[in-house]
Amino acid sequence: MKRLQWPSWMPIDPYILLLLGTVGLAALLPARGTAAEVASGASTAAIAFLFFLYGARLSTREALDGLKHWRLHITVLACTFVVFPLLGLAARGLEPVFLNHSLYTGLLFLTLVPSTVQSSIAFTSMARGNVPAAICAGSFSSLAGIVITPLLAASLLGGSVGGFSADALLKIVLQLLVPFLAGQLARRWIGGFLTRHKQILGLVDRGSILLVVYVAFSEGMVRGIWSQVSPLWLAGLLVVEAVLLAVMLLLTWYGAKALRFDRADRIAIQFAGSKKSLASGLPMASVLFGPDASLAVLPLMLFHQMQLMVCAVIAKRRAKDPVEPAVTEQRDEAIRTAVGTGTRSA
Repeated sequence: MKRLQWPSWMPIDPYILLLLGTVGLAALLPARGTAAEVASGASTAAIAFLFFLYGARLSTREALDGLKHWRLHITVLACTFVVFPLLGLAARGLEPVFLNHSLYTGLLFLTLVPSTVQSSIAFTSMARGNVPAAICAGSFSSLAGIVITPLLAASLLGGSVGGFSADALLKIVLQLLVPFLAGQLARRWIGGFLTRHKQILGLVDRGSILLVVYVAFSEGMVRGIWSQVSPLWLAGLLVVEAVLLAVMLLLTWYGAKALRFDRADRIAIQFAGSKKSLASGLPMASVLFGPDASLAVLPLMLFHQMQLMVCAVIAKRRAKDPVEPAVTEQRDEAIRTAVGTGTRSA
């Protein structure tokens, strides 16, 4: 079956268009009553299945091999779970001038989610960077985020996620951590199947996330929370997110230089350390925020599209940088070895 190619001149990720279409469907035809209960149950099952697949795709051997480059991975994790949240907390001063409280809560949650895997690998490869490091860094971030993101959300968002009660902890463990660990255990039996059918499973991934978005935005429509957002607030959010992305791109590039990483490692750090995962963040928001998830995920959806567009431009420019022939041959060999083992994340 031939894969449809998205026009190269189109700057918008086609999946973002599907997400926006799902939001529009939820606005016009929100699930109510029994339909809402069925959709909510299906969304819960979809989230568990997503994290099962994430666990089954993560190669434990690959992760252990990546520990050899521990300085790079600690740098990426620090950017993802320390620097990003600190910038999110600093943005509180922009409320209520640029952001209302609901959008600020979503922005702060955005800074807490793990990094991407697939797009970090793709952009690092395009820019002729350290692809194996990007694979491991994204995998470590996704794995750590299952535990760190809920803990940070409970600590920094407080009442916005309903507190961190024993029931909330149990819900997180059952919906996120248990399926992930089950996937890791099942990997030895189903890993080959996942590799052979990764395109079809990719459609399942994305379809599940669309269902999560539909349920979250349906609940928002039924409860009337969209009256809290105006075009002016959305414009303010876009400006704040553009500044946040610019700061992280500059910090990861020049900070990595100050830490004496070589060019290939700096590329991996920049692309893995400046991104946030839509695939991990949306299900987590659904679990953590419940009926209030629609506004919580809006900043993440906008940031995801922005980071793809900006990083695509940067990767193309980095690809034109001069690289020594010996280094290029070594890096190309590493890419051929590692690119087939990467895990997938939106």
